[in-house]
Amino acid sequence: MTRALALAARAGAAGDVPVGAVLMDASGAVIGEGHNLREATHDPTAHAEIVAMRAAAAAVGTWNLEGCTLVVTLEPCLMCAGALLQAHVTRLVFGGWDEKAGAAGSMYDVVRDRRLPYRAEVIGGVREAEAVALLTHFFDARR
Repeated sequence: MTRALALAARAGAAGDVPVGAVLMDASGAVIGEGHNLREATHDPTAHAEIVAMRAAAAAVGTWNLEGCTLVVTLEPCLMCAGALLQAHVTRLVFGGWDEKAGAAGSMYDVVRDRRLPYRAEVIGGVREAEAVALLTHFFDARR
Protein backbone atom coordinates (compact mmCIF):
# COMPACT_ATOMS: atom_id res chain seq x y z
CA MET A 1 0.00 0.00 0.00
CA THR A 2 2.94 2.32 0.59
CA ARG A 3 3.85 2.17 -3.11
CA ALA A 4 0.20 2.59 -4.18
CA LEU A 5 -0.10 5.72 -2.02
CA ALA A 6 3.07 7.16 -3.58
CA LEU A 7 1.66 6.49 -7.05
CA ALA A 8 -1.61 8.14 -6.05
CA ALA A 9 0.28 11.24 -4.92
CA ARG A 10 2.04 11.30 -8.30
CA ALA A 11 -1.33 11.22 -10.09
CA GLY A 12 -2.62 14.08 -7.96
CA ALA A 13 0.48 16.17 -8.63
CA ALA A 14 -0.08 15.65 -12.35
CA GLY A 15 -3.68 16.89 -12.09
CA ASP A 16 -5.44 13.53 -12.09
CA VAL A 17 -7.56 12.01 -9.35
CA PRO A 18 -5.02 10.58 -6.87
CA VAL A 19 -5.47 6.83 -7.13
CA GLY A 20 -2.56 4.41 -7.30
CA ALA A 21 -2.42 0.64 -7.80
CA VAL A 22 0.15 -2.13 -7.51
CA LEU A 23 -0.23 -5.71 -8.71
CA MET A 24 1.80 -8.43 -7.00
CA ASP A 25 2.29 -12.06 -7.95
CA ALA A 26 1.74 -14.93 -5.51
CA SER A 27 5.24 -14.49 -4.05
CA GLY A 28 4.63 -10.78 -3.34
CA ALA A 29 6.82 -9.47 -6.16
CA VAL A 30 5.47 -6.35 -7.91
CA ILE A 31 4.66 -7.21 -11.53
CA GLY A 32 2.68 -4.10 -12.46
CA GLU A 33 1.80 -0.69 -11.13
CA GLY A 34 0.06 2.45 -12.22
CA HIS A 35 -1.85 5.54 -11.29
CA ASN A 36 -4.77 7.37 -12.85
CA LEU A 37 -3.83 8.66 -16.31
CA ARG A 38 -7.23 9.74 -17.62
CA GLU A 39 -6.31 13.41 -17.89
CA ALA A 40 -2.83 12.80 -19.32
CA THR A 41 -3.97 10.27 -21.93
CA HIS A 42 -7.56 11.45 -22.51
CA ASP A 43 -8.51 7.80 -22.02
CA PRO A 44 -11.61 7.12 -19.91
CA THR A 45 -10.34 3.60 -19.15
CA ALA A 46 -6.95 4.75 -17.78
CA HIS A 47 -7.83 4.11 -14.14
CA ALA A 48 -4.96 3.09 -11.87
CA GLU A 49 -6.20 -0.50 -11.65
CA ILE A 50 -6.43 -0.92 -15.43
CA VAL A 51 -3.00 0.63 -15.94
CA ALA A 52 -1.50 -1.73 -13.33
CA MET A 53 -3.23 -4.83 -14.75
CA ARG A 54 -2.10 -3.99 -18.29
CA ALA A 55 1.49 -3.59 -17.08
CA ALA A 56 1.34 -6.85 -15.13
CA ALA A 57 -0.16 -8.82 -18.03
CA ALA A 58 2.55 -7.51 -20.35
CA ALA A 59 5.25 -8.35 -17.80
CA VAL A 60 4.14 -11.95 -17.27
CA GLY A 61 2.98 -12.55 -20.84
CA THR A 62 -0.62 -13.52 -20.11
CA TRP A 63 -3.94 -11.92 -19.31
CA ASN A 64 -4.54 -14.53 -16.60
CA LEU A 65 -3.46 -12.98 -13.30
CA GLU A 66 -4.74 -15.77 -11.06
CA GLY A 67 -2.85 -15.91 -7.78
CA CYS A 68 -2.13 -12.18 -7.93
CA THR A 69 -3.11 -9.43 -5.51
CA LEU A 70 -4.23 -5.97 -6.62
CA VAL A 71 -3.52 -3.24 -4.05
CA VAL A 72 -5.25 0.07 -4.79
CA THR A 73 -5.83 3.22 -2.78
CA LEU A 74 -9.56 3.51 -3.58
CA GLU A 75 -12.28 0.89 -3.86
CA PRO A 76 -12.58 -0.03 -7.56
CA CYS A 77 -15.44 1.19 -9.73
CA LEU A 78 -17.65 -1.14 -11.80
CA MET A 79 -15.28 -1.07 -14.78
CA CYS A 80 -12.21 -1.90 -12.71
CA ALA A 81 -14.02 -4.53 -10.65
CA GLY A 82 -15.17 -6.22 -13.84
CA ALA A 83 -11.68 -6.05 -15.32
CA LEU A 84 -10.05 -7.61 -12.27
CA LEU A 85 -12.55 -10.47 -12.43
CA GLN A 86 -11.88 -10.95 -16.15
CA ALA A 87 -8.15 -11.08 -15.34
CA HIS A 88 -8.81 -13.64 -12.57
CA VAL A 89 -7.09 -11.50 -9.92
CA THR A 90 -7.35 -13.54 -6.72
CA ARG A 91 -7.23 -10.85 -4.06
CA LEU A 92 -8.17 -7.17 -3.88
CA VAL A 93 -6.76 -4.94 -1.15
CA PHE A 94 -7.86 -1.30 -1.07
CA GLY A 95 -7.66 1.81 1.07
CA GLY A 96 -10.66 4.12 0.94
CA TRP A 97 -14.24 3.03 0.40
CA ASP A 98 -16.07 4.76 -2.46
CA GLU A 99 -19.67 5.20 -1.33
CA LYS A 100 -20.64 6.84 -4.66
CA ALA A 101 -19.20 4.37 -7.17
CA GLY A 102 -17.49 1.50 -5.34
CA ALA A 103 -18.03 -2.01 -6.67
CA ALA A 104 -16.27 -4.07 -4.00
CA GLY A 105 -18.69 -3.78 -1.12
CA SER A 106 -20.01 -0.25 -0.71
CA MET A 107 -22.37 0.61 -3.57
CA TYR A 108 -22.08 -2.75 -5.35
CA ASP A 109 -20.25 -5.97 -4.55
CA VAL A 110 -19.34 -7.19 -8.01
CA VAL A 111 -16.08 -8.86 -7.02
CA ARG A 112 -17.82 -11.25 -4.62
CA ASP A 113 -21.06 -11.79 -6.55
CA ARG A 114 -21.88 -15.51 -6.40
CA ARG A 115 -23.73 -15.30 -9.72
CA LEU A 116 -20.46 -14.67 -11.54
CA PRO A 117 -18.06 -17.45 -12.50
CA TYR A 118 -15.06 -15.87 -10.78
CA ARG A 119 -14.74 -14.01 -7.49
CA ALA A 120 -11.96 -12.30 -5.55
CA GLU A 121 -11.13 -12.05 -1.88
CA VAL A 122 -11.61 -8.48 -0.66
CA ILE A 123 -9.74 -6.66 2.10
CA GLY A 124 -10.88 -3.04 2.39
CA GLY A 125 -9.94 -0.11 4.58
CA VAL A 126 -6.17 -0.66 4.54
CA ARG A 127 -4.49 2.67 5.41
CA GLU A 128 -7.85 4.23 4.65
CA ALA A 129 -7.16 7.56 6.37
CA GLU A 130 -4.09 8.20 4.21
CA ALA A 131 -5.87 7.28 1.00
CA VAL A 132 -8.90 9.41 1.82
CA ALA A 133 -6.67 12.35 2.81
CA LEU A 134 -5.06 12.36 -0.66
CA LEU A 135 -8.48 12.48 -2.30
CA THR A 136 -9.87 15.10 0.09
CA HIS A 137 -6.88 17.39 -0.40
CA PHE A 138 -7.08 16.98 -4.20
CA PHE A 139 -10.77 17.86 -4.42
CA ASP A 140 -10.64 20.62 -1.79
CA ALA A 141 -7.92 22.34 -3.85
CA ARG A 142 -10.24 22.34 -6.88
CA ARG A 143 -13.24 23.87 -5.16
